Amino acid sequence: MKLRSLLFVPGDRPERFDKAAASGADAIILDLEDSVAPERKGYARDAISGWLGEARNCTAFVRVNPLEGGQTADDLAIILPAAPDGIMLPKAEGAASILALEERAGAGRLPPILPIATETPAALFELGSYRSVRDRLAGLTWGAEDLPASIGATSAREADGRYTAPIEMARSLTLFAAHAAGVAAIDTVFPRIDAMDDLAAYVGRARRDGFTGMMAIHPVQVAAINAGFTPTPAEVDHARAVVDAFAANPGAGVLKLDGKMIDRPHLVQAQRVLAAL
Repeated sequence: MKLRSLLFVPGDRPERFDKAAASGADAIILDLEDSVAPERKGYARDAISGWLGEARNCTAFVRVNPLEGGQTADDLAIILPAAPDGIMLPKAEGAASILALEERAGAGRLPPILPIATETPAALFELGSYRSVRDRLAGLTWGAEDLPASIGATSAREADGRYTAPIEMARSLTLFAAHAAGVAAIDTVFPRIDAMDDLAAYVGRARRDGFTGMMAIHPVQVAAINAGFTPTPAEVDHARAVVDAFAANPGAGVLKLDGKMIDRPHLVQAQRVLAAL
C-alpha cells in the first residue's frame, strides 16, 4: 500500500468524497472524529458506509472516534461491513489500543490500522510497543494539536513556524517508532493551504528526516506532497548505480563510486529509494 499522501475529508460531507478520491492522493481519510459535530456522527457513518459500498478506485481509510469516547464500537459496526482499506485510530496509546480496537470490532475483521500515536502524554511512553503489533499496522502518524492542548502548552510552534522542542520530540519519536516497527512513517498535516512554497519546504524536510508520507487537509496540497515523496530521476539513477555496484562486488564492504566512497548504509538508502518507486 503506497502512502505518500493521505487526504482528510469530513465524513458528513459526502459531496466531497468523489472529489477527494480524484485528487491524486494515495489514500483518503473519511473522518468521523474532529471534523464531524456530535449530532452528525450518525449521518456521517451512513454516508461513509454508502460511499464505500460503491465502486471506487482509491484507497480509503476511515478515522473512527477515540476508544475512550464511547462511539468507536458504533463506528465499526457501520463501517466495517463496507470494507474500508484501513482504519485510523486517534488518541492511540500503543499496542494496547490496537488490541482494544480489535476487541471493539467483535466479529468484524479489521483492515490495517493507522494510529495517531502522540495525542496524549501517556502515548509517548508506549511508542515502542507498536513493534509487537506491527502485522496489524498500515503505518504510524502523529499530531501537533491535541498533545500541546493536553499539557497546557500555549502553542505547538515557535514564532518562525518551527515546532517547539517538546512537540518536535514527539515527531521524532514517532518517526523512530515507525521504522522500529517496520511500517510507514507518516508526517502530520501542514495547516496552511495558501503557502505552497512553505508546504514544499515542509515536505522536503519530512522526507529528508525519514518520513515516507504525509497527511493533507485540502486537495490543493496533494500534488506537492506526492512530488516531494517521489524520488527524482537523479536519485533513482544514483540508487541503481549503488545497488549495481554492490551486486557486482558481493563481498565488498566499501566501494568507490563516482569518486566517493560508499558502504553498506549507502546500499540500504539506495534500496529504500528504489522501493519508493
